[in-house]
Amino acid sequence: MTALAASEPRSVSGQAGWMLIAGIVLAAITEAVASTVLSLGRGDIIGDTYATPDEFAWLDIGYTALKLMGFIAAPWFIARFDPRRLVLASTLTMAAACLFAAFTVDLETLVVLRVLQGFSGGILLVSGQTLLFLAYPRSQQPFVQALFAMGSVVAPATLAPALQGWLLDNRSWTWIFFANAPIAIAAAGFLLMANERSLPPLPRRRFDWLGFVLLSGTLACVAYICSQGSRWDWFEESRIVWLTGAAAATFLAFAARELAAGDRTLFDFGAFRTDDFTFAFVVSFVAGAALFGSAFLIPSFAVSVLAFTPTDAGQLLFPSGGLFIAALVLAAFLMQAGKIPPIATVPFGILLIMIAMWMLSGSTSQSGSNDMMLAILLRGLGLGFLFLSIQLIAFCGLPNQSLASGIGLFNAGRQLGGLIGVAALQTLIEHHSAGNQAVLGAHITAGTPAVTERIATTTSMLVGRGMDAAAAGKAALMLLGRTVGVQSTVIAFDTAFNAIALLFVVAAPLLIAIKIALSRAAKAHRRRSSTSEGTRLGR
Repeated sequence: MTALAASEPRSVSGQAGWMLIAGIVLAAITEAVASTVLSLGRGDIIGDTYATPDEFAWLDIGYTALKLMGFIAAPWFIARFDPRRLVLASTLTMAAACLFAAFTVDLETLVVLRVLQGFSGGILLVSGQTLLFLAYPRSQQPFVQALFAMGSVVAPATLAPALQGWLLDNRSWTWIFFANAPIAIAAAGFLLMANERSLPPLPRRRFDWLGFVLLSGTLACVAYICSQGSRWDWFEESRIVWLTGAAAATFLAFAARELAAGDRTLFDFGAFRTDDFTFAFVVSFVAGAALFGSAFLIPSFAVSVLAFTPTDAGQLLFPSGGLFIAALVLAAFLMQAGKIPPIATVPFGILLIMIAMWMLSGSTSQSGSNDMMLAILLRGLGLGFLFLSIQLIAFCGLPNQSLASGIGLFNAGRQLGGLIGVAALQTLIEHHSAGNQAVLGAHITAGTPAVTERIATTTSMLVGRGMDAAAAGKAALMLLGRTVGVQSTVIAFDTAFNAIALLFVVAAPLLIAIKIALSRAAKAHRRRSSTSEGTRLGR
């Protein structure tokens, strides 16, 4: 992409413009809080609801599956209803669902409320971003989208975990939902105060119910497989095999339906005629894996290995939010004022993320927040440069009639990339922890001088603290086994951090090749079009 696409000026100016942006950003923050509530509050919620891990999983599966379905349905809603009112309605639905969730510990009720939160969150994100593109000219989109990213990307990656950790340690998990309601009400207030402006009319499309049901079935199966695949050792469990088959069958049926539907398809796939969107859509999978994967690994490592409290684990990512925002603002300035193409910052963002993950791969069980902070800050900086660029690459060249579908597809791709990335990292950690423990345990045998010395030293220390010799000997062996287990987990997490860095090492050449191929295909198409046009005029 060489420049931002131009369009008719239609800026919402003055106080009304800032109120519109503030309302949409706050609405996106409510979705960020709801989407990440289970990352740190899992244990507390399980304890209060008396749920088994399998029952609890439906809180996550229901939210994720319905959020993906919201991404699918949002373009149709946007074509039928005013986008501002759609954002307002989905925000109020989110507020009501969070408020009710704060006052119940009934698992079935919570599952229903999570479903409402997921569906309204998916519609909220797509309609909010579409509204910003329709309300502001493309030349102003770098700063507008940077502000939107603060709510849709920065908040779930950095701010929400810090808020949730503090509430878990000082209040309870119900306060996370309760605190989200005032944010949603404030967002609704800003949206109501923003004066209504006429927006470009969007073509109405007939809703393809059959296509929606088929694709929703695929996404629901994928959400369950990614969430529970590691828990059931993937294809060793028959339900995973059956669900994988069901996902493949429903997706093939959906593809056949779309090919036969002509112009009545569920999505406006015209967005894929733009090579920039196609390229950014592919990148969204990799970027989603990096964003969600690293957001999963860092707090998990802090809690499970370093024994951080939820507050400390949440605040570990908080400082990176500042650099994340700084990178968004700097990138927006370079693109809007400096007129540099958005793709120019993509390699820089990828490089920073790779360096950050490589640095984190050297963490140990003795690491502290200070040891990890530089890498975490670099991660925030890299994500800021990467995400704004790929969104502008994806959407600034799209015509208005394809915007909503393009944004819905892009968000679905990012979410699916994140689901697959987190599932792969969970599996890698579990398998490597067991393998590492077996390898380390094989080298800890009776009679080895180092082992004998370690047990003797620990036994003497315990005896010195008042424990009898026999009990101290057994305790020393248990402590040694625990040390081996911790070290095995540390090595597994370090491998997972390296895996994210290597993901870009493998993906970067492929993405470059895809970009070159798409550019050449677009040039060839333009040449054929100009040739055929010249032939027609010559006749």
